[in-house]
Amino acid sequence: VGPSLRLLSVRSVTGLSGPRHVCGTPDGGFAVSEECGGVKLYGPRHRLLRSLGETPAFRLGNPAGVAVDPGGNVLVADEQERSVVLFPPRGEPVAVVTEGLRKPAGLACCERGRVYVADPPDGCVKVFCYRGDRH
Repeated sequence: VGPSLRLLSVRSVTGLSGPRHVCGTPDGGFAVSEECGGVKLYGPRHRLLRSLGETPAFRLGNPAGVAVDPGGNVLVADEQERSVVLFPPRGEPVAVVTEGLRKPAGLACCERGRVYVADPPDGCVKVFCYRGDRH
């Protein structure tokens, strides 16, 4: 970052219930987790595209970290359920990590199908593979 870094414009997205974590998406939008049990996915112009984890068929307990992989899959660390849930662009959510987490907080993912989960009670970052690549 050089000296040319400057604030270009400020836009606020309102109507969120306790926003916790935010991440960018491959299309220029963003995803944000909320304390009250949901994750909202916004498009590049800050327009709400969909809400995740707020349907009668599937509810998140306490979403914390959120990340979006290059394929557009949204991954959410759920503190209450001690899991990581993958929301594909189409189709039903899938719990991709259901064991080995005490209180997942933040997470990040990479193009190789790995998810890195911060687990503060254990004082570490845990690495899981959620796709076929196991290297």
